[in-house]
Amino acid sequence: MDSSPQPVVVFAVNGERFELRRDGDDDPGETLLEFLRSRTRFTGPKLGCGEGNPIPNQTNQTPARLIANAGGCGACVVLVSEYDAEADEVTHATVSACLTLARGLHHRAVTTTEGLGSSRRGLHAVHERFAGFHASQCGYCTPGMCMSLAGALVSAEGKGKGGSPRPGFSRLTAAEAERAVAGNLCRCTGYRPIADACKSFAADVDLEDLGLNCFWNKGDDDDASVSKLPPYKEGSIAAFPEFLKDEIRSSLGVDRSASSASSGSVSSWYEPRSVEEYYKLIGSLSHDKSRTKVVVGNTSTGVYRDTELYDRYIDLRAIPELNSVSKDDKGVNIGAATSISQVIEILRGEGNSYKDEVFCKIADHMEKVASQFVRNMASLGGNLIMAQRDEFASDIATVLLAAGSSVCIQVSSERMNVMLEKFLDMPPCDCKTLLLSIYIPHCTPSGISSSSESVNKAGDKPASSLLFETYRAAPRPLGNAVSYLNSACLAHLISDETSGNCMLQKICLAFGAYGTQHAIRATNVENILVGRPITASLLLEACRALKKTIVPVEGTRHAAYRSSLAVAFLFSFLYPITKETFKPVHAVHLKGHTVSKNNGNLNCGPNTRVDVSLNGINNVKSDLHSNDRILESSKQVVEITEDYLPVGIPAKKVGAELQASGQAIYVDDIPSPKDCLHGAFVYSTKPLAHVKSIELGPSTEQLKSVAIVTAKDIPEGGNNIGANTIFGPEPLFGDPVTQCAGEPLGIVVAETQKIANIAASRALVNYSMENLDAPILSIEEAVKRSSYFDIETIPFLLPQKIGDFSKGMAEADQKIHSAEVNLHSQYYFYMETQTALAIPEEDNCMVVYSSTQCPEVAQETIAKCLGLPCHNIRVITRRVGGGFGGKAVRSLPVATACALSAYKLQRPVRIYLDRKTDMIMTGGRHPMKIRYSVGFKSNGNITALHIELLINAGMTTDVSLVIPHNFIEALKKYNWGAFSYDAKVCKTNIATRSAMRGPGEVQGSYVAEAIIEHVASVLSADANLVRQRNLHTVESLMLYHSECMEDALAYTLPSICDQLITSANYQHHLEMINSFNKSNRWNKRGLSVVPIVHKFFCKATPGKVSILNDGSIAVEVGGIELGQGLWTKVKQMAAYSLGQLWADKSQDLLERVRIIQADTLSVVQGGWTTGSTTSECSCEAVRCASSILVNRLKPLKEQLQEKQGTVSWDELILQAKMVGVDLSARELYVPGASSIYLNYGAAASEVEIDLLTGAVTILRSDLIYDCGRSLNPAVDLGQVEGAFIQGIGFFMNEEYLTNSDGLVVSDGTWTYKIPTVDTIPKQFNVKLLNSGFHKKRVLSSKAREAIRAAREEYDCSRSGSSAPFFDLEVPAIMPTVKELCGLDNVEKYLESLCSVVR
Repeated sequence: MDSSPQPVVVFAVNGERFELRRDGDDDPGETLLEFLRSRTRFTGPKLGCGEGNPIPNQTNQTPARLIANAGGCGACVVLVSEYDAEADEVTHATVSACLTLARGLHHRAVTTTEGLGSSRRGLHAVHERFAGFHASQCGYCTPGMCMSLAGALVSAEGKGKGGSPRPGFSRLTAAEAERAVAGNLCRCTGYRPIADACKSFAADVDLEDLGLNCFWNKGDDDDASVSKLPPYKEGSIAAFPEFLKDEIRSSLGVDRSASSASSGSVSSWYEPRSVEEYYKLIGSLSHDKSRTKVVVGNTSTGVYRDTELYDRYIDLRAIPELNSVSKDDKGVNIGAATSISQVIEILRGEGNSYKDEVFCKIADHMEKVASQFVRNMASLGGNLIMAQRDEFASDIATVLLAAGSSVCIQVSSERMNVMLEKFLDMPPCDCKTLLLSIYIPHCTPSGISSSSESVNKAGDKPASSLLFETYRAAPRPLGNAVSYLNSACLAHLISDETSGNCMLQKICLAFGAYGTQHAIRATNVENILVGRPITASLLLEACRALKKTIVPVEGTRHAAYRSSLAVAFLFSFLYPITKETFKPVHAVHLKGHTVSKNNGNLNCGPNTRVDVSLNGINNVKSDLHSNDRILESSKQVVEITEDYLPVGIPAKKVGAELQASGQAIYVDDIPSPKDCLHGAFVYSTKPLAHVKSIELGPSTEQLKSVAIVTAKDIPEGGNNIGANTIFGPEPLFGDPVTQCAGEPLGIVVAETQKIANIAASRALVNYSMENLDAPILSIEEAVKRSSYFDIETIPFLLPQKIGDFSKGMAEADQKIHSAEVNLHSQYYFYMETQTALAIPEEDNCMVVYSSTQCPEVAQETIAKCLGLPCHNIRVITRRVGGGFGGKAVRSLPVATACALSAYKLQRPVRIYLDRKTDMIMTGGRHPMKIRYSVGFKSNGNITALHIELLINAGMTTDVSLVIPHNFIEALKKYNWGAFSYDAKVCKTNIATRSAMRGPGEVQGSYVAEAIIEHVASVLSADANLVRQRNLHTVESLMLYHSECMEDALAYTLPSICDQLITSANYQHHLEMINSFNKSNRWNKRGLSVVPIVHKFFCKATPGKVSILNDGSIAVEVGGIELGQGLWTKVKQMAAYSLGQLWADKSQDLLERVRIIQADTLSVVQGGWTTGSTTSECSCEAVRCASSILVNRLKPLKEQLQEKQGTVSWDELILQAKMVGVDLSARELYVPGASSIYLNYGAAASEVEIDLLTGAVTILRSDLIYDCGRSLNPAVDLGQVEGAFIQGIGFFMNEEYLTNSDGLVVSDGTWTYKIPTVDTIPKQFNVKLLNSGFHKKRVLSSKAREAIRAAREEYDCSRSGSSAPFFDLEVPAIMPTVKELCGLDNVEKYLESLCSVVR
């Protein structure tokens, strides 16, 4: 067949040649990521979101296709290069390897992070700068970050952008460098150091503005120099292999039509080279029952997840017509297979050439769609086809609809040109309908696509003016987030010569993504507006009509908010030119086309005064193509002491270069052993049911699945146990009754992970609800049915109560009774999902590699499940790709199920949960309901507080009984006077909740602030003054925390707050904010200062230090490296402790030390790496073990010194070996009575909210944290920043949703939005104090003050309430904020204008 290409696909990976057959039995849908990770040694690209790979759909929510997200996390980004032999040019583009099909890479070159450099042949400057700027913590996202930056560097280089750069720099600007990683997710760092690493390459960067790094001393202005940075040279990225160039050149003369598949074979990959060939191919396959998929960029796989394996693929990229671009003075015609990134360049070039602001603004808007590495793959036509066929919430369709675009389609043999509006209304396209091209007309003042009129020159007196704006309200400013609503408005304005009023000659109002089939035109509103003077009353009429038009379908979340957004966008578009606000041209500024300050949603605001002349409107510069910075400034202040070198210095994180260059080995990077199988969980979709049977359906026969493992396969003597804590065990499988939706029921084991995932999705589970009560799915139901876990029998978990609450309330001048706060859950979103590899060995032994925070507990749990002694089970953990508590108890069922499967089948088995399954099964932070009653004096002093705390633990205890203790301890950061509480832990039928970073403490601190602000609201006082009044004195602190033995010098919180207020210039900023709020109607700002008091508990921790024959040092600890820098601190401590043999510190041992992976048969009693103290406890254990060695070596050293004067480390160890000194020591550090202590910190944040969209921008955050004496300030700084941004996610971004059965539906990056680099504070300042010996983090950020300012102005308070207090729902996402500011605030404002006019 003509369209069959060569049966062999030839491409290069990091300069090495690879071949794939297109006509064999292998999966034609194999992604590049699958290929790299299973068939090559290049495992740098990671499977983070897995949203280009099929995953189980066990929910039956979307039977046809699964909603996912295109390239949702960026962990798998690679660079793909293509060579044009005729032009002798190479082009480069970053892509998501999880979306890219390997068989579509013929004659292309792939570069992964390993291809940039390595520790053996030399690291690339990208790797070294990421490591040197402390931009890698757990490291799982770092390879993708590096490749996104590398792609931006080589792209700027290829375009010759900006002329020759300064030596050591690139052609990128600082703003472009920051945006290079805007689509990449990181859960650890807080992004600031990543942004700094990227900006170090920027041509316009001031190096002194960059953050803490290993290249120069921060704060020494003369020390910052490019010569100290790892050198960067253009041409050092992605050299195209010469052998591939030769093959491409030699293939130019080959007749492609003769290149059919091997005789007698059936091809699985077709590349038609004309439209005619495509239709012949479709016709020939129409009678074939094989499953066929048509692709260009394949990014639709990331949006609508494939639920089956396809037998054949048709790649449209080889059809010239679909890639052609033609231009004339009427517009531009773009082939449907053109990538969105190419379309942006085309439109921007055409827009500048024709001074067509519409083209430029369309390009700007497209840059907010997806991320760069997805736009490089996704085609313009594919986006529109998804909008037309699949109801995809496309921004591009909406914008092109407003611009008057049309499309050329072919249906079988008939070709037609139709307007985009008509195309969207057609029946859903099938494979017989081919979208060929998209035509976008130039827009002129007198109309669209008018070739007779070009843009007017200065001084012309036009009959009409043109106004065009695009809008989107989305959870993130720059891509990777579907809009709540998008819009584009195009208007032709004329001026009434008599009245001077503006009138609309024509207008197009397009809206989409709001819960509708596709983008629409609001024609009824257009009819209302055309031909009438633009007045406030007309605008109000139009807004009311629009609100009735933009009505989301039933079941759409935040429906009222989406309708209000449409009104806000229309208002923003027309308000500046209404009769009541318009001013003559000479008296106005044209500011309406600058980038929005908040979430990139509004390109034009209602405060704008618009010049309606052609000169003023048509010569506007586009917005996103400017140099607006994501991170305006940052400052890190650390106090470095040299008393205990190398302890105390900001040393580079151990393994950072390995992580950046893809050489760091995580569990899923370990090569699969021979005959290795892959497992996928079958989980319950019912909250409470009998599980009668689990079977693989008939459709799984073709998938080569091997087996399904259930509770029935647990060996004799074993137990159905999947996790274990001090509070008891929990089952591995729901058998015979499943207790929640998301509970594991079994494991499907297959030859590949993809097959296992699909087979699991097709497993048939037979449920029965006979004789079962209704499930308990909420705290309220648990209370009603008294469903609790018993906490009263564990008195040490119940903090002391203070004073007499009744007496304290009697002393109060005012009281608040039974106020309520509700807090929802938060998912961990570690970048590496739960994973394990189990390998059976001789004599019923097994080695399990587990990504866990507690290998010892995993060992014990697996042994109990299999009925084996613990010494038969060896659990090894080298590093974990992020944990935050989620890799503690919740990792145990995965390791145990993996081991059980391997035990049954006697073959190696590995499990790597896809993101959806991980989110459904793993749980997260505890939901809570809190009621409080508080009494207080008129001056703000609080006299009494009572808390009723209800915690939703889910179906098992896990560590939930600790959460009340943590919550109350965090709440006690203030002096509440008399303090009492009642706490209950609810047992419900939802997935078990577990510890998550600051478990209970985050919620307790938040509730404390809610109480303070409620009191301040009642008193009409400044909340920060009420905070200061209720900070502890030393005496009250000792009363509330009697076990901590604090003294006046150790209690640093008051001085921290004073420093923060001074450094943040609090009073000045407060005055500026008040001024801003008075002069800005639609944007409001607020400022809040929040203190933190955190109680630490050290725990027993082992350490082992061994000195080897050559003097190198191996250190083992029970603690696990999660990205928190544990290895780095331990390495520094070992070097310091052993170096004490030399009083003059002449022996630098740091580079001799290596930290060894955790092994449960080597270091026992490893315990749990939790609670933020494991690093310090591990360091103390190593110090103690090292001291033992020092005491053993000291006599020998003194003897040698007497004989030869000086003794080196090597000489000492050589002699020690010869005389039989034991060079290995182990110590279990057991904390004493002083192991409980308090740490202090505070944060001040200034935020701005957009009253029209509810978007929140954090303008500035200042953090001060007393970390005691920091063992490594760089590591501790990273922990503070990362935890702060994770806290922002909990309070402002991450909406955790479940269905009516309690099953998680926020199950991927499409629906769950963690912070990104474009959502962090614009100014981000952190100071670490060195006043003692310990550390902790700060977690808090609020927009409450800004919302209060908005509510005061618009009187949105609840009816009957005289005080402006309100409940700020967490997370405070855009719909929540907008609702608090008033969903009808535009209409109310226009009504007020109309009443004034009357």
